[in-house]
Amino acid sequence: MSRIGKNPVAIPAGVTVDVNENIVTVKGKLGELSQEYSDVTINVDGEQVVVTRSTDHKDHRAKHGLYRALIFNMIEGVSKGWSKELELVGVGYRASNQGQKLDLALGFSHNIVLNIAAEVKVETVSEKGKNPIIKLSSHDKQLVGQVAAKIRGFRRPEPYKGKGVRFVGEQIRRKAGKSA
Repeated sequence: MSRIGKNPVAIPAGVTVDVNENIVTVKGKLGELSQEYSDVTINVDGEQVVVTRSTDHKDHRAKHGLYRALIFNMIEGVSKGWSKELELVGVGYRASNQGQKLDLALGFSHNIVLNIAAEVKVETVSEKGKNPIIKLSSHDKQLVGQVAAKIRGFRRPEPYKGKGVRFVGEQIRRKAGKSA
């Protein structure tokens, strides 16, 4: 049996979980999320959600843990929220935002202007002597990760000097340069 799938998901106060046919809807103080599911059974027992599967088929075993993890992430998102922080490492790399427009100066001839989805809250912090930081937060974990990956994809950290856009706390595998 799936180790992740067999654990029940606790429902905190202020969060409601509705199961209709093949859609799970989770509502909380930060928003509402819904997810389609198949090949598993989802039951709401009082203050917890239990995911079970009908057979031990390979697909059913895989989806058992998947849907349990997705429901956990949805409940966590509408109650506490998800956030990611990106750090811009490099001389002259800057970030600023006006509402949902993120303006990035990453060493190219023109600045990159990115329109961020309305569900994601974006904030930029620029302190003198420190690398600029971009803070992304939302109730949807998948959307936060997708936006963060898109921003990181504009200038990935390179292995020689470590310049680029990286997650805060990320370890970059460094290489030795030319030996003279």
